[in-house]
Amino acid sequence: MAIRFIGIDPDTKGTGSPTVWVDPATNDIVIQGWKASEDMRRQVTATPAPDHAAGIPEGEEVIIIPARMVPALRKACDDVERLRVA
Repeated sequence: MAIRFIGIDPDTKGTGSPTVWVDPATNDIVIQGWKASEDMRRQVTATPAPDHAAGIPEGEEVIIIPARMVPALRKACDDVERLRVA
């Protein structure tokens, strides 16, 4: 089953577009965003989650999604919740 488009940065001009999809096969939320700057990556590394090692593990990335995309993220979360109940 193909991923389902949820929303795109409303300020997009056709390129460089943070985007949100849902994968109905896995109920995963798929996000494309801006790669975080080195400064932001350092901040993330310096602020680890409780009971987790500092750093960004291999295979993971820090991305930034603009606040104006909250509606798309909320819709993706709602869709995943509906898929889990169905």
